[in-house]
Amino acid sequence: MSLNPIRILKPEAEEEKGEMARLSNFVGAIAVGDLVKSTLGPKGMDKILASYGPRGRGKVEVTNDGATILKAIGVDNPAAKILVNMAKVQDDEVGDGTTSVTVLAAELLREAERMIDRKIHPQTIISGYRKAASVALEALEAAANDNSSNDEKFQKDLHNLAMTALSSKILNLHKEKFSKLVVDAVLRLKGSGNLSAIQVIKKTGGCLSDSFLDDGFLLDKKVGQFQPKRIENAKILIANTPMDTDKIKVFGSRVRVESVAMIAELELAEKEKMKDKVNKILSHNCNVFVNRQLIYNYPEQLFADAKIMAIEHADFDGIERLALVTGGEIVSTFDSPETTKLGECDLIEEVMVGEDKLLRFSGVKLGEACSIVIRGATQQIVDEAERSLHDALCVLVTTVRDKRTIFGGGSAEMIMALAVSDAANKVVGKESVAMEAYSRALLQIPMTISDNGGFDSSYLITSLRAAHIEGKVSAGLDMTNGEIGDMGESGVLESFAVKRQMILSASEATEVILRVDDIIKAAPRKRTEDRGYC
Repeated sequence: MSLNPIRILKPEAEEEKGEMARLSNFVGAIAVGDLVKSTLGPKGMDKILASYGPRGRGKVEVTNDGATILKAIGVDNPAAKILVNMAKVQDDEVGDGTTSVTVLAAELLREAERMIDRKIHPQTIISGYRKAASVALEALEAAANDNSSNDEKFQKDLHNLAMTALSSKILNLHKEKFSKLVVDAVLRLKGSGNLSAIQVIKKTGGCLSDSFLDDGFLLDKKVGQFQPKRIENAKILIANTPMDTDKIKVFGSRVRVESVAMIAELELAEKEKMKDKVNKILSHNCNVFVNRQLIYNYPEQLFADAKIMAIEHADFDGIERLALVTGGEIVSTFDSPETTKLGECDLIEEVMVGEDKLLRFSGVKLGEACSIVIRGATQQIVDEAERSLHDALCVLVTTVRDKRTIFGGGSAEMIMALAVSDAANKVVGKESVAMEAYSRALLQIPMTISDNGGFDSSYLITSLRAAHIEGKVSAGLDMTNGEIGDMGESGVLESFAVKRQMILSASEATEVILRVDDIIKAAPRKRTEDRGYC
């Protein structure tokens, strides 16, 4: 008598077990690593991300930022999604190193796949990887430098960090200018690390070298008609409230009238309500009113009569940053002027940037506030320049918190790889094989940087290893000349915190994926005809 197999999952559900599950994980994660590998380093290539769906509307992005690429591709493989989330965390935590951490995790999984083919158990690999990560972090800490006691040296370190961060971006041709710009912006924060105080404004036209840093706050809005264009000793009321009377609004009601005169009376009542609202705003003794929503013709006229500068449709990010830098609060009701906190600044005036007029708030209460204006030939260029500046700003803010730096150009990876390889020679058992594999995965980062530059990576990596074994710990890849150079003399520095986070994130993500031996895909929801969605 034959028994039918007992089925637990729904018919549409899928399950992958054992070797098939591992293979699926390895293939997905390695594919993601290979996708972004070509963008690594100062000679890395860019990707075009084109979206033609109903939401994308033909949007095109040109970028080599790992986090931006991985967010856009929309992966379906579970292990690939883990790497995408890991890159997002790296971007949120330290702002840079997203491509490096993805490449390292993919290489660790590539090495793990080879070891599993040699019948080494995943738990043994995980144990070896943990030991290797611990040794790598110890070597990284030992090689870190801290010049925070000397202000001049530390400022030079920040400048070199910014130059290194920008060397792999679209701004590499103007990295001297932009590195000075971001260092000045971060030093204005006086150690607070509050990046919200730095406003980035993108304006197409001109070229990247026309970009500049402006002391103060710039708002990309215009003043209303017949209102003052310049205000000294500004008292700013920042609001998020509707200011429209052009339409009759009686919500939830149906109004029947017998004559046009009754409609006029209704409109008059609405106008009186708006006039009362404007009078309440004026009772706050402000001379500038900034609203997130639109200000229609009638209230705009009332503000003009009262000699008040009114600014409409300031986006929420704009008014939140304005409230921060001027010391004000965002309000939506105006019944208690005595408890409302107004923003303050010395001067508000119109300035020209390219062909556009912007409002400049000078002498703001938060003295570290500043604005970076990015110029560029196309929207794609200014967007990518903004992403590049964001990475450099995050690296500098991270370094201001954790003062330590490390030599770049593959020097840090070689230091860690040699330390892990030496430690593996002292370990008995199969864990030693895993540690050697970890060392090889670390070396894939300088090897990829070299390959992307079109150089002979085998020759350069062996030369770099020989230099480090001789004790030249500052030796690294000189990608300008395609040879081994002194990273200390070249000023190629990276943040210790970024490298540390790279090792931690890649090791943990690899461990999570290696532990998996079963993938269960839930049955999709049925499409219902009456609702029209899944």
